[in-house]
Amino acid sequence: MTDFIKKYIDVNNLEGILLYCFIILFISWFFSLAFRKLLVLFLNRSKKKGVGNLTSLNFTKNSIRFIFLIVAFILIIGTVPFLRKQATLIFSGAGIIAAIIGFAAQAAIANLIAGIFIVMFKPFRIGDYIKLDTERVGIVTDITLRHTVINTFENKRLIIPNSIISTESILNHTIEESKVLSFNNLKVGLNADIDLVRKIILEEAEKLEFSTVDDDKNVAEVRVIDIYESYIHIRAYIWISEPFQEFKMKCKLKERVHKRFLQENIEMPI
Repeated sequence: MTDFIKKYIDVNNLEGILLYCFIILFISWFFSLAFRKLLVLFLNRSKKKGVGNLTSLNFTKNSIRFIFLIVAFILIIGTVPFLRKQATLIFSGAGIIAAIIGFAAQAAIANLIAGIFIVMFKPFRIGDYIKLDTERVGIVTDITLRHTVINTFENKRLIIPNSIISTESILNHTIEESKVLSFNNLKVGLNADIDLVRKIILEEAEKLEFSTVDDDKNVAEVRVIDIYESYIHIRAYIWISEPFQEFKMKCKLKERVHKRFLQENIEMPI
């Protein structure tokens, strides 16, 4: 292809070099766009087959533009005599410059390798609900060559370099199944009817939108955790189908249980 182009363009003058570079870069852009469009079709189909395929294809889509750009630059430098000569002089006698470039590229290379490892070993995938710490929690929306994007509870995009997130301890709520066990702590007075308290909590738990059953077909389990001088510590264990909805579910449960306690005259500590 380059020989065909060089038949019509003189790459020994500045105008010819610029025109040649433009044509090569345009062809590279065109093919990368075509491949990306093709992968989008596969991405849409893979959504029906599983998030594992979606993660790999999306990462490949993000990599295509970079790969075609590198190939284009290599072609330009390798086929234009002036640029090839300058590149040879630079890389043959500039060890210090090469060392500086290598040092500056360490972070980029580390992110690239970490991104490949994430896609290969899949500690998390696109669509997974993950937690790094109390502040970095959300759903993975994209994995690129450089970074991973997480959509938080506040609908903010958290962008973390791949080399950093790959070394973090990650709590993945959905790597095997999305169902999680939610702990809900409540307090009642010392004279409260425990059986009635348990009945109320179970009834309200069954009404929750994302509550589901455990292996024994129970939506929730209510236990007395401890008895203190002024109150009884109650904990409700509730299985929910969507981990990302856990906080909302906790709030709804506390509100509904509190209203029921008032209706049933259940003693509550101040």
